[in-house]
Amino acid sequence: MKKKISLLICILALAFAFTGCNNTKEIQYDPETIKMGCEQVLNIVASGGISDEQVSSMSDWNQGYLMSQFEAQTGVQMEAEDFITALQGWSASADECGQYISHGDYQFKSSSSTLTVIAPAEFSDRAADLEFTFDENLKLESFTVNASFSTGEILKKAGMNTLLGMGTVFCVLIFMSFIISLFKYVPALVDKKSGKQAEPAKAAPAPAVAEEAAAEEESDDTELVAVIAAAIAAYEGTSTDGFVVRSIKRRKSNKWNA
Repeated sequence: MKKKISLLICILALAFAFTGCNNTKEIQYDPETIKMGCEQVLNIVASGGISDEQVSSMSDWNQGYLMSQFEAQTGVQMEAEDFITALQGWSASADECGQYISHGDYQFKSSSSTLTVIAPAEFSDRAADLEFTFDENLKLESFTVNASFSTGEILKKAGMNTLLGMGTVFCVLIFMSFIISLFKYVPALVDKKSGKQAEPAKAAPAPAVAEEAAAEEESDDTELVAVIAAAIAAYEGTSTDGFVVRSIKRRKSNKWNA
């Protein structure tokens, strides 16, 4: 029994020790200073005095100079890339929420690595939350506008996404079925193509015709030799026994020389 109690006490001690390790120190900040900084950032972004395209087209040196002026005016440090993202988000919020009207009090949520400042805001079309996120050095990482949607709007968007997803799947399946249905025509096309390739093979007996022509030419030459030999023998008044024909050459001209 004593061993069980000792084991339980050890487990509780370890649990409290781990709990103590997780309780890290939160970020230290001055709420009034953060509020003023957030107000200045909101005024610059919402004024429309500079656009994200203008900042993006600047050189690195000009962007650095711009952000140094930004820090001097607002008291908040911010990278040029994060500033461009904030400007883009504000432009997108105009299409989604409408024109900015006002905002409420700031609320702070801090941890060991981030400080989040949220203020409920009113726009012409819908309500939204202005959210500022700072890192452990109180450097502004992001400024976003989170629109508030009703349950009906959320369900409508979910339904549209579902329809688009299922519609895309069914369209792909129908297209695949159409492609598969065309496979039945493939054997006929293959047979037709192979039949066309086999037709030229029937012309193979051509060499036999050439051989017959050569044999005829050879027989014609033999008869020609016999005729010529007989003519010479008749002219000389002798027989053809002593004649030997070495070769026969055709003259280029068919006229006899005197």
